[in-house]
Amino acid sequence: MSLSEPSAKDLPELLGLARASRRLHRPWVYLSLTHQGWRQYLRRSRQGTVVSYLIRRRDTGELVGVVSLSEIVRGVFQSGYLGFYVHAGHARQGFMAEGLRAVVGRAFRVHRLHRVEANIQPGNRASLGLVKALGFRQEGFSPRYLKIGGRWRDHERWAATRETWPRIGSGPQARSPRCRR
Repeated sequence: MSLSEPSAKDLPELLGLARASRRLHRPWVYLSLTHQGWRQYLRRSRQGTVVSYLIRRRDTGELVGVVSLSEIVRGVFQSGYLGFYVHAGHARQGFMAEGLRAVVGRAFRVHRLHRVEANIQPGNRASLGLVKALGFRQEGFSPRYLKIGGRWRDHERWAATRETWPRIGSGPQARSPRCRR
């Protein structure tokens, strides 16, 4: 698994991921199905409040998924929100767990965040399982928290902090891959 920052050359693959994985992602996330939507995504990922990574298979270079740290707040907060989605063809193969571990590690070491929060709909068992396995702790429940697919949806709040990450993210699988630009 390798990480890279998204660029315009990745637009066809990102659009392909959205189209091929639409059934898997709904109702949890609604990815853009247009080039224009993905160009907006690229613009947002270049702002100081968003950092995005593409996860690729090291052996084939195939796009596995996308992980973003968004709404990054500095000052006394030093926090960001974790968002992620996998390509349907690579779901449940361990790639996202490896990618998330690497990105959260980078959030603390490279981006110098203190806290990373993931907000996940209660019925999204796969995503809940991922953050639980990574050692995020559940902090609460937010009714009608985010508007997704035109509806306000409940979310569980999960978080990890810099102090807990070395302990929960350690082990042989915790090695972060290099990120290419």
